[in-house]
Amino acid sequence: MGDNGAVDLELDRAHSARMYDYYLGGTTNFPADREAAARAISAFPSILSTARINRRFMHRSVRFLARRGMRQFLDIGTGIPTSPNLHEVAQREVPEAHVVYTDNDPIVLVHARALLHSHPAGRTAYAEADVTDPEALLAAEEIRTTLDFTRPIALSLNALLHFVTDEHDAHDIVERLKSALPSGSTLAIAHVTTEFDPEGIARLTTAYRAAGTPGQARTREEIARFFGGWQLLDPGITPSHEWRPDPGEQSGNITNKEAACYVGVARKP
Repeated sequence: MGDNGAVDLELDRAHSARMYDYYLGGTTNFPADREAAARAISAFPSILSTARINRRFMHRSVRFLARRGMRQFLDIGTGIPTSPNLHEVAQREVPEAHVVYTDNDPIVLVHARALLHSHPAGRTAYAEADVTDPEALLAAEEIRTTLDFTRPIALSLNALLHFVTDEHDAHDIVERLKSALPSGSTLAIAHVTTEFDPEGIARLTTAYRAAGTPGQARTREEIARFFGGWQLLDPGITPSHEWRPDPGEQSGNITNKEAACYVGVARKP
């Protein structure tokens, strides 16, 4: 915030949330984002498909968890609102669901109104917070007044952790988040991997770094560590298009190289 209370949207530099919005066909992106996205697409042409495949995993995993009885959702690294958003998917199954979104991109805050159109029976909230400070994030008033930490919470870290490098110790951050959640809580992760196209992902990581966003793709083993101590739900850790595909979904036409991500959902004993 400046002295006049205005938010600096930092439109002169690319941001991963706005680049992701561009991949999904959104309109909340600016020349710096589009230039960086063009370089990312040149480095890894499948990224448009990767983003859409990943988005569909979010829809399926939230629907699956809502049908299994989850009533509270915490989505970290929300990104630009793109309907259907997580709360729309959850509240379609469970109208009384409570959902909190968090992100550290100031422009997401500007558009957060779209995330707050809750079903009347439920609640949604938005907190501006950074996952690299998990204690401050968990202490946010919007989270504490919307979610009941004595009851299970579904934590969503969708396409987030590959932006948390070893410099910030991503595994320690996730453990701190997990430890704050009660038994019966769940963790859903989608994470870019090095395993399907090492050269392409190396080029993509370089393009993001040049745009000011360090990233770190990880192996299946490194991604599996995020779920340590929790029970992986079937079908375990899979490429993003292979996790409980919807009947009729053309997942058979998608290659692992296009998916580029491993995903999984686990439950706290």
